[in-house]
Amino acid sequence: MLPMLSAEQNDHITRTAAGTPAGSLMRRYWQPAALIDELAGNRPVKPVRLLGEDLVAFKDDKGRYGLIGRHCPHRGTDLAFGRLEDGGLRCAFHGWLFDVGGRCLQTPAEPDNSNLAANLRHKSYPVAERSGILFAYLGPGEPPAFPRFDCFVAPATHTFAFKGMIDCNWLQSLEVGIDPVHTSFLHRFFEDEDPDQGYGKVFRDRSKDSDIPVTRIMREFPRPRIEIEPTDYGFRLITLRQISDDTAHVRVTNLMFPNGFVIPMSRDMTISQWHVPIDDFRHYWYAIFTSFGAAVDKDEMRRQRFQLYELPDYVPRKNRSNDYGFDVYEQEHTTYTGMGTDINVHDQWACESMGAIQDRTQEHLGTSDKAISVYRRLLRQALEQSGKGERPMMVLDAAMAQKITGPACVDGIGPAGDWQDYWQRTDAERQQTKSWANGH
Repeated sequence: MLPMLSAEQNDHITRTAAGTPAGSLMRRYWQPAALIDELAGNRPVKPVRLLGEDLVAFKDDKGRYGLIGRHCPHRGTDLAFGRLEDGGLRCAFHGWLFDVGGRCLQTPAEPDNSNLAANLRHKSYPVAERSGILFAYLGPGEPPAFPRFDCFVAPATHTFAFKGMIDCNWLQSLEVGIDPVHTSFLHRFFEDEDPDQGYGKVFRDRSKDSDIPVTRIMREFPRPRIEIEPTDYGFRLITLRQISDDTAHVRVTNLMFPNGFVIPMSRDMTISQWHVPIDDFRHYWYAIFTSFGAAVDKDEMRRQRFQLYELPDYVPRKNRSNDYGFDVYEQEHTTYTGMGTDINVHDQWACESMGAIQDRTQEHLGTSDKAISVYRRLLRQALEQSGKGERPMMVLDAAMAQKITGPACVDGIGPAGDWQDYWQRTDAERQQTKSWANGH
Protein backbone atom coordinates (compact mmCIF):
# COMPACT_ATOMS: atom_id res chain seq x y z
CA MET A 1 0.00 0.00 0.00
CA LEU A 2 1.29 3.45 -0.93
CA PRO A 3 1.27 6.32 1.61
CA MET A 4 -1.70 8.68 1.77
CA LEU A 5 -1.33 12.41 1.29
CA SER A 6 -1.77 14.92 4.10
CA ALA A 7 -4.46 17.59 3.83
CA GLU A 8 -1.74 20.19 3.21
CA GLN A 9 -0.20 18.10 0.42
CA ASN A 10 -3.64 17.60 -1.15
CA ASP A 11 -4.28 21.35 -1.19
CA HIS A 12 -0.79 21.91 -2.61
CA ILE A 13 -1.48 19.83 -5.74
CA THR A 14 -5.17 20.66 -6.34
CA ARG A 15 -5.64 24.42 -5.76
CA THR A 16 -4.92 26.53 -8.83
CA ALA A 17 -6.01 30.10 -8.07
CA ALA A 18 -3.53 32.89 -8.74
CA GLY A 19 -0.71 32.85 -6.20
CA THR A 20 -1.07 29.20 -5.20
CA PRO A 21 1.83 26.82 -5.96
CA ALA A 22 -0.17 24.71 -8.43
CA GLY A 23 -1.80 27.81 -9.90
CA SER A 24 1.59 29.37 -10.55
CA LEU A 25 2.80 26.14 -12.15
CA MET A 26 -0.26 25.70 -14.40
CA ARG A 27 0.15 29.28 -15.62
CA ARG A 28 3.57 28.38 -17.04
CA TYR A 29 1.85 26.35 -19.80
CA TRP A 30 -0.55 27.00 -22.64
CA GLN A 31 -4.03 26.05 -21.39
CA PRO A 32 -7.17 25.49 -23.47
CA ALA A 33 -9.47 28.48 -22.96
CA ALA A 34 -12.26 27.96 -25.52
CA LEU A 35 -13.21 26.03 -28.62
CA ILE A 36 -12.85 27.92 -31.87
CA ASP A 37 -16.43 26.79 -32.54
CA GLU A 38 -17.49 28.96 -29.60
CA LEU A 39 -16.10 32.02 -31.38
CA ALA A 40 -17.93 31.46 -34.65
CA GLY A 41 -21.09 33.14 -35.89
CA ASN A 42 -22.14 36.75 -36.02
CA ARG A 43 -20.94 37.66 -32.52
CA PRO A 44 -17.73 35.83 -31.56
CA VAL A 45 -17.60 36.81 -27.88
CA LYS A 46 -17.42 34.21 -25.10
CA PRO A 47 -17.12 34.65 -21.33
CA VAL A 48 -14.36 32.39 -19.99
CA ARG A 49 -13.48 31.39 -16.46
CA LEU A 50 -10.01 29.87 -16.39
CA LEU A 51 -7.87 29.01 -13.35
CA GLY A 52 -10.25 31.06 -11.21
CA GLU A 53 -9.99 34.18 -13.38
CA ASP A 54 -12.98 35.80 -15.11
CA LEU A 55 -12.08 36.65 -18.70
CA VAL A 56 -13.71 37.20 -22.07
CA ALA A 57 -12.50 35.71 -25.35
CA PHE A 58 -13.36 37.37 -28.64
CA LYS A 59 -12.46 37.62 -32.32
CA ASP A 60 -12.21 41.17 -33.61
CA ASP A 61 -13.33 42.51 -36.97
CA LYS A 62 -9.85 41.83 -38.37
CA GLY A 63 -10.03 38.13 -37.47
CA ARG A 64 -7.66 38.36 -34.48
CA TYR A 65 -8.37 36.45 -31.28
CA GLY A 66 -8.06 38.06 -27.86
CA LEU A 67 -8.50 37.13 -24.21
CA ILE A 68 -8.94 40.02 -21.77
CA GLY A 69 -10.31 40.65 -18.30
CA ARG A 70 -14.07 40.28 -18.18
CA HIS A 71 -14.74 43.43 -16.16
CA CYS A 72 -14.11 46.82 -17.71
CA PRO A 73 -11.38 48.73 -15.84
CA HIS A 74 -13.53 51.86 -15.94
CA ARG A 75 -16.45 50.88 -13.68
CA GLY A 76 -16.32 47.08 -13.65
CA THR A 77 -19.15 46.26 -16.04
CA ASP A 78 -19.26 43.00 -18.00
CA LEU A 79 -17.34 43.10 -21.28
CA ALA A 80 -18.97 39.82 -22.35
CA PHE A 81 -21.89 42.05 -23.40
CA GLY A 82 -19.64 44.46 -25.27
CA ARG A 83 -19.86 45.55 -28.89
CA LEU A 84 -17.47 44.14 -31.49
CA GLU A 85 -16.44 47.13 -33.58
CA ASP A 86 -13.60 49.42 -34.63
CA GLY A 87 -10.81 46.88 -34.11
CA GLY A 88 -11.75 45.71 -30.63
CA LEU A 89 -14.38 45.04 -27.98
CA ARG A 90 -16.30 48.11 -26.81
CA CYS A 91 -17.87 48.33 -23.37
CA ALA A 92 -21.63 48.92 -23.61
CA PHE A 93 -21.60 51.19 -20.51
CA HIS A 94 -19.49 54.16 -21.63
CA GLY A 95 -18.00 53.02 -24.95
CA TRP A 96 -14.43 52.32 -23.85
CA LEU A 97 -12.76 50.24 -26.56
CA PHE A 98 -10.13 47.52 -25.99
CA ASP A 99 -8.07 45.62 -28.55
CA VAL A 100 -6.93 41.99 -28.35
CA GLY A 101 -3.81 43.05 -26.44
CA GLY A 102 -5.78 44.90 -23.76
CA ARG A 103 -4.85 48.37 -25.02
CA CYS A 104 -7.53 51.00 -24.52
CA LEU A 105 -8.11 52.51 -27.95
CA GLN A 106 -10.88 54.97 -27.09
CA THR A 107 -12.58 56.61 -24.12
CA PRO A 108 -15.19 58.50 -26.16
CA ALA A 109 -16.83 60.47 -23.31
CA GLU A 110 -13.49 61.96 -22.18
CA PRO A 111 -12.18 65.32 -23.46
CA ASP A 112 -10.43 65.31 -26.84
CA ASN A 113 -7.06 66.05 -25.20
CA SER A 114 -7.37 63.29 -22.56
CA ASN A 115 -4.44 60.87 -22.12
CA LEU A 116 -6.55 58.40 -20.17
CA ALA A 117 -6.75 55.82 -22.96
CA ALA A 118 -3.05 56.07 -23.82
CA ASN A 119 -2.05 55.41 -20.22
CA LEU A 120 -4.41 52.49 -19.62
CA ARG A 121 -3.76 48.78 -20.24
CA HIS A 122 -6.41 46.21 -19.40
CA LYS A 123 -5.57 42.66 -18.33
CA SER A 124 -4.89 40.51 -21.39
CA TYR A 125 -3.24 37.19 -22.15
CA PRO A 126 -1.54 35.78 -25.26
CA VAL A 127 -3.64 33.29 -27.23
CA ALA A 128 -2.89 30.80 -29.99
CA GLU A 129 -5.23 28.66 -32.09
CA ARG A 130 -4.29 25.01 -32.45
CA SER A 131 -6.49 22.33 -34.05
CA GLY A 132 -9.80 23.93 -33.11
CA ILE A 133 -8.86 25.08 -29.60
CA LEU A 134 -7.95 28.59 -28.47
CA PHE A 135 -5.06 28.17 -26.04
CA ALA A 136 -4.10 30.90 -23.56
CA TYR A 137 -0.93 31.65 -21.64
CA LEU A 138 -1.58 33.17 -18.21
CA GLY A 139 1.99 33.04 -16.90
CA PRO A 140 4.97 35.39 -16.65
CA GLY A 141 7.36 36.26 -19.46
CA GLU A 142 7.30 34.77 -22.93
CA PRO A 143 5.00 31.79 -23.54
CA PRO A 144 6.62 28.38 -24.11
CA ALA A 145 6.72 26.81 -27.55
CA PHE A 146 4.20 24.16 -28.55
CA PRO A 147 5.61 20.64 -28.95
CA ARG A 148 5.22 18.96 -32.33
CA PHE A 149 2.57 16.54 -31.14
CA ASP A 150 0.52 14.89 -33.87
CA CYS A 151 -2.60 16.72 -32.68
CA PHE A 152 -0.90 20.07 -33.35
CA VAL A 153 0.71 19.32 -36.72
CA ALA A 154 -2.12 17.38 -38.39
CA PRO A 155 -4.22 19.40 -40.86
CA ALA A 156 -7.63 20.74 -39.85
CA THR A 157 -9.31 18.06 -41.99
CA HIS A 158 -7.88 15.37 -39.72
CA THR A 159 -8.60 16.86 -36.31
CA PHE A 160 -11.76 17.56 -34.32
CA ALA A 161 -11.98 19.44 -31.03
CA PHE A 162 -14.65 19.23 -28.34
CA LYS A 163 -15.05 19.77 -24.60
CA GLY A 164 -17.30 18.98 -21.66
CA MET A 165 -17.78 20.30 -18.14
CA ILE A 166 -17.12 18.16 -15.05
CA ASP A 167 -18.31 19.34 -11.66
CA CYS A 168 -15.22 18.70 -9.53
CA ASN A 169 -11.52 19.47 -9.21
CA TRP A 170 -9.37 18.96 -12.31
CA LEU A 171 -6.92 16.52 -10.73
CA GLN A 172 -9.53 13.82 -10.19
CA SER A 173 -10.17 13.57 -13.94
CA LEU A 174 -6.50 13.73 -14.88
CA GLU A 175 -5.77 10.83 -12.55
CA VAL A 176 -8.65 8.80 -14.01
CA GLY A 177 -7.19 9.39 -17.47
CA ILE A 178 -3.85 7.85 -16.52
CA ASP A 179 -5.40 4.91 -14.64
CA PRO A 180 -5.27 1.91 -17.04
CA VAL A 181 -7.11 -0.52 -14.76
CA HIS A 182 -10.45 1.26 -14.42
CA THR A 183 -11.30 0.54 -18.06
CA SER A 184 -11.80 -3.16 -17.23
CA PHE A 185 -14.49 -2.27 -14.71
CA LEU A 186 -15.94 1.23 -15.14
CA HIS A 187 -16.16 0.86 -18.95
CA ARG A 188 -17.12 -2.83 -19.03
CA PHE A 189 -19.71 -3.92 -21.59
CA PHE A 190 -21.29 -7.34 -21.09
CA GLU A 191 -21.87 -7.68 -24.82
CA ASP A 192 -19.63 -6.29 -27.55
CA GLU A 193 -21.00 -3.87 -30.10
CA ASP A 194 -20.19 -4.26 -33.79
CA PRO A 195 -16.81 -2.53 -34.22
CA ASP A 196 -17.77 -1.58 -37.77
CA GLN A 197 -20.49 0.64 -36.28
CA GLY A 198 -18.19 2.22 -33.71
CA TYR A 199 -16.94 5.33 -35.51
CA GLY A 200 -16.32 8.16 -33.04
CA LYS A 201 -16.78 5.94 -29.99
CA VAL A 202 -13.96 5.07 -27.61
CA PHE A 203 -13.13 1.37 -27.01
CA ARG A 204 -15.42 0.19 -29.83
CA ASP A 205 -12.75 -0.80 -32.36
CA ARG A 206 -10.98 -4.12 -32.80
CA SER A 207 -7.53 -4.29 -31.35
CA LYS A 208 -4.84 -4.01 -34.03
CA ASP A 209 -3.47 -7.27 -35.47
CA SER A 210 -6.54 -9.17 -34.27
CA ASP A 211 -10.29 -9.46 -34.67
CA ILE A 212 -10.91 -9.15 -30.93
CA PRO A 213 -13.03 -6.13 -29.87
CA VAL A 214 -11.26 -3.96 -27.31
CA THR A 215 -14.32 -4.14 -25.05
CA ARG A 216 -13.89 -7.92 -24.78
CA ILE A 217 -10.21 -7.60 -23.89
CA MET A 218 -10.95 -5.08 -21.16
CA ARG A 219 -13.73 -7.29 -19.79
CA GLU A 220 -11.89 -10.61 -19.81
CA PHE A 221 -8.42 -9.49 -18.70
CA PRO A 222 -8.87 -7.15 -15.72
CA ARG A 223 -5.48 -7.64 -14.02
CA PRO A 224 -2.84 -6.09 -16.31
CA ARG A 225 0.87 -5.61 -15.90
CA ILE A 226 1.80 -1.92 -15.94
CA GLU A 227 5.10 -0.48 -17.15
CA ILE A 228 6.01 3.23 -16.94
CA GLU A 229 8.81 4.82 -18.93
CA PRO A 230 9.93 8.44 -18.36
CA THR A 231 9.84 10.74 -21.39
CA ASP A 232 10.63 14.38 -22.13
CA TYR A 233 6.91 15.20 -22.08
CA GLY A 234 5.95 13.22 -18.95
CA PHE A 235 5.80 9.45 -19.17
CA ARG A 236 4.74 6.58 -21.38
CA LEU A 237 2.31 4.12 -19.84
CA ILE A 238 2.34 0.57 -21.22
CA THR A 239 -0.45 -1.75 -20.12
CA LEU A 240 0.01 -5.47 -20.87
CA ARG A 241 -2.81 -7.99 -20.68
CA GLN A 242 -1.74 -11.61 -21.25
CA ILE A 243 -4.06 -13.09 -23.88
CA SER A 244 -2.30 -16.46 -24.31
CA ASP A 245 1.09 -18.01 -23.67
CA ASP A 246 2.40 -16.28 -26.77
CA THR A 247 0.38 -13.09 -27.13
CA ALA A 248 -0.45 -9.99 -25.12
CA HIS A 249 -2.70 -6.99 -25.51
CA VAL A 250 -0.32 -4.01 -25.64
CA ARG A 251 -1.82 -0.60 -24.96
CA VAL A 252 0.45 2.47 -24.98
CA THR A 253 -0.87 5.74 -23.56
CA ASN A 254 0.90 8.88 -22.38
CA LEU A 255 0.91 11.50 -19.67
CA MET A 256 1.32 14.92 -21.28
CA PHE A 257 2.59 17.04 -18.38
CA PRO A 258 1.17 18.88 -16.56
CA ASN A 259 -2.55 18.22 -17.13
CA GLY A 260 -3.06 16.18 -20.27
CA PHE A 261 -2.84 12.70 -21.68
CA VAL A 262 -2.88 11.01 -25.08
CA ILE A 263 -4.63 7.68 -25.68
CA PRO A 264 -5.54 5.52 -28.68
CA MET A 265 -9.19 5.81 -29.66
CA SER A 266 -9.17 3.35 -32.56
CA ARG A 267 -6.72 1.87 -35.02
CA ASP A 268 -6.51 5.17 -36.92
CA MET A 269 -7.35 7.81 -34.32
CA THR A 270 -5.94 9.17 -31.06
CA ILE A 271 -7.33 11.48 -28.40
CA SER A 272 -5.24 14.23 -26.82
CA GLN A 273 -7.07 15.47 -23.74
CA TRP A 274 -6.50 18.23 -21.19
CA HIS A 275 -8.26 18.74 -17.85
CA VAL A 276 -8.40 22.48 -17.32
CA PRO A 277 -9.54 24.17 -14.10
CA ILE A 278 -12.44 26.59 -14.36
CA ASP A 279 -11.78 27.04 -10.66
CA ASP A 280 -10.94 24.60 -7.88
CA PHE A 281 -14.38 22.97 -7.98
CA ARG A 282 -15.16 22.64 -11.71
CA HIS A 283 -13.19 21.99 -14.85
CA TYR A 284 -13.47 21.29 -18.55
CA TRP A 285 -12.04 18.39 -20.46
CA TYR A 286 -10.80 19.54 -23.85
CA ALA A 287 -9.99 16.94 -26.48
CA ILE A 288 -8.43 16.90 -29.93
CA PHE A 289 -9.28 13.78 -31.93
CA THR A 290 -6.56 13.15 -34.53
CA SER A 291 -7.05 10.81 -37.49
CA PHE A 292 -4.09 9.15 -39.21
CA GLY A 293 -6.25 7.73 -41.98
CA ALA A 294 -9.31 9.34 -43.55
CA ALA A 295 -10.40 12.89 -42.79
CA VAL A 296 -12.48 13.22 -39.63
CA ASP A 297 -16.25 13.18 -40.12
CA LYS A 298 -16.80 16.29 -38.00
CA ASP A 299 -20.57 16.38 -38.49
CA GLU A 300 -20.91 12.86 -37.10
CA MET A 301 -18.53 13.59 -34.21
CA ARG A 302 -20.55 16.68 -33.29
CA ARG A 303 -23.86 14.84 -33.63
CA GLN A 304 -22.75 12.11 -31.24
CA ARG A 305 -21.39 14.50 -28.65
CA PHE A 306 -24.27 16.94 -28.64
CA GLN A 307 -26.50 14.03 -27.69
CA LEU A 308 -24.71 14.26 -24.33
CA TYR A 309 -23.74 17.94 -23.97
CA GLU A 310 -25.77 21.15 -24.03
CA LEU A 311 -24.82 24.57 -25.32
CA PRO A 312 -23.76 27.21 -24.47
CA ASP A 313 -21.53 25.83 -21.71
CA TYR A 314 -21.12 22.18 -22.76
CA VAL A 315 -22.82 20.93 -19.61
CA PRO A 316 -23.56 17.18 -19.67
CA ARG A 317 -27.19 16.17 -20.01
CA LYS A 318 -26.53 13.16 -17.77
CA ASN A 319 -25.32 14.46 -14.42
CA ARG A 320 -25.69 14.30 -10.67
CA SER A 321 -29.22 15.77 -10.80
CA ASN A 322 -30.56 12.80 -12.79
CA ASP A 323 -28.24 10.10 -11.38
CA TYR A 324 -26.21 10.07 -14.62
CA GLY A 325 -29.03 8.14 -16.32
CA PHE A 326 -28.52 5.18 -13.96
CA ASP A 327 -30.71 2.18 -14.78
CA VAL A 328 -30.83 -0.93 -12.59
CA TYR A 329 -31.77 -3.30 -15.41
CA GLU A 330 -28.95 -2.01 -17.57
CA GLN A 331 -26.45 -2.49 -14.76
CA GLU A 332 -27.57 -6.08 -14.38
CA HIS A 333 -27.53 -6.94 -18.09
CA THR A 334 -25.64 -4.47 -20.28
CA THR A 335 -22.99 -2.27 -18.64
CA TYR A 336 -21.03 -2.34 -15.41
CA THR A 337 -22.25 1.11 -14.34
CA GLY A 338 -25.81 1.09 -15.66
CA MET A 339 -25.13 4.61 -16.98
CA GLY A 340 -25.24 4.08 -20.72
CA THR A 341 -22.53 3.29 -23.21
CA ASP A 342 -20.68 6.60 -23.44
CA ILE A 343 -17.52 6.36 -21.35
CA ASN A 344 -17.48 10.11 -20.68
CA VAL A 345 -20.55 9.64 -18.48
CA HIS A 346 -18.81 6.83 -16.59
CA ASP A 347 -15.72 8.96 -16.01
CA GLN A 348 -17.82 11.95 -15.00
CA TRP A 349 -19.65 9.91 -12.35
CA ALA A 350 -16.39 8.46 -11.00
CA CYS A 351 -14.76 11.88 -10.72
CA GLU A 352 -17.72 13.80 -9.35
CA SER A 353 -18.64 11.11 -6.83
CA MET A 354 -15.25 11.66 -5.13
CA GLY A 355 -16.45 15.12 -4.02
CA ALA A 356 -15.70 18.64 -5.19
CA ILE A 357 -12.06 18.11 -4.17
CA GLN A 358 -11.18 14.51 -3.38
CA ASP A 359 -9.98 13.96 0.18
CA ARG A 360 -6.79 12.06 -0.58
CA THR A 361 -6.02 11.67 3.11
CA GLN A 362 -8.57 8.83 3.07
CA GLU A 363 -7.50 6.94 -0.06
CA HIS A 364 -5.56 3.66 -0.12
CA LEU A 365 -3.52 3.27 -3.30
CA GLY A 366 -2.40 -0.14 -4.49
CA THR A 367 0.17 -1.50 -6.94
CA SER A 368 -2.20 -0.95 -9.87
CA ASP A 369 -2.16 2.79 -9.06
CA LYS A 370 1.49 3.04 -10.10
CA ALA A 371 0.89 5.72 -12.73
CA ILE A 372 -0.92 7.99 -10.26
CA SER A 373 1.96 7.74 -7.79
CA VAL A 374 4.52 8.50 -10.51
CA TYR A 375 2.50 11.49 -11.71
CA ARG A 376 2.22 12.95 -8.22
CA ARG A 377 5.98 12.72 -7.80
CA LEU A 378 6.45 14.56 -11.11
CA LEU A 379 3.93 17.19 -10.04
CA ARG A 380 5.56 17.78 -6.67
CA GLN A 381 8.98 18.02 -8.33
CA ALA A 382 7.68 20.57 -10.83
CA LEU A 383 6.02 22.57 -8.05
CA GLU A 384 9.32 22.70 -6.22
CA GLN A 385 11.20 23.77 -9.37
CA SER A 386 8.62 26.41 -10.21
CA GLY A 387 8.73 27.76 -6.65
CA LYS A 388 12.50 28.20 -6.97
CA GLY A 389 12.17 30.00 -10.30
CA GLU A 390 13.58 27.03 -12.23
CA ARG A 391 12.22 25.68 -15.53
CA PRO A 392 9.87 22.73 -14.92
CA MET A 393 9.21 19.92 -17.37
CA MET A 394 7.55 20.87 -20.68
CA VAL A 395 8.17 24.61 -20.41
CA LEU A 396 9.80 24.48 -23.84
CA ASP A 397 11.92 26.77 -25.94
CA ALA A 398 11.67 26.48 -29.73
CA ALA A 399 14.58 24.06 -30.07
CA MET A 400 13.27 21.76 -27.33
CA ALA A 401 9.75 21.79 -28.79
CA GLN A 402 10.93 20.58 -32.20
CA LYS A 403 12.25 17.39 -30.62
CA ILE A 404 9.02 16.41 -28.88
CA THR A 405 6.83 14.57 -31.37
CA GLY A 406 4.16 11.86 -31.42
CA PRO A 407 3.63 10.59 -28.84
CA ALA A 408 3.22 6.89 -29.58
CA CYS A 409 -0.27 5.49 -29.04
CA VAL A 410 -0.86 1.79 -29.65
CA ASP A 411 -3.66 -0.68 -28.97
CA GLY A 412 -2.84 -4.07 -30.44
CA ILE A 413 -2.19 -7.77 -29.94
CA GLY A 414 1.52 -8.57 -30.11
CA PRO A 415 4.07 -11.13 -28.94
CA ALA A 416 4.06 -11.43 -25.17
CA GLY A 417 7.83 -11.69 -24.93
CA ASP A 418 8.67 -8.92 -27.38
CA TRP A 419 6.11 -6.24 -26.59
CA GLN A 420 8.65 -3.40 -26.62
CA ASP A 421 9.64 -4.07 -30.22
CA TYR A 422 5.99 -4.59 -31.15
CA TRP A 423 4.69 -1.22 -29.99
CA GLN A 424 7.71 0.65 -31.35
CA ARG A 425 7.36 -1.01 -34.74
CA THR A 426 3.60 -0.45 -34.80
CA ASP A 427 3.99 3.24 -34.00
CA ALA A 428 6.76 3.68 -36.59
CA GLU A 429 4.58 2.09 -39.26
CA ARG A 430 1.69 4.42 -38.49
CA GLN A 431 3.90 7.49 -38.54
CA GLN A 432 5.31 6.44 -41.91
CA THR A 433 1.91 5.73 -43.45
CA LYS A 434 -0.29 8.47 -41.97
CA SER A 435 -2.28 9.95 -44.79
CA TRP A 436 -1.64 13.64 -44.12
CA ALA A 437 2.12 13.17 -43.99
CA ASN A 438 2.05 11.80 -47.52
CA GLY A 439 -0.23 14.37 -49.12
CA HIS A 440 -3.32 12.14 -49.32
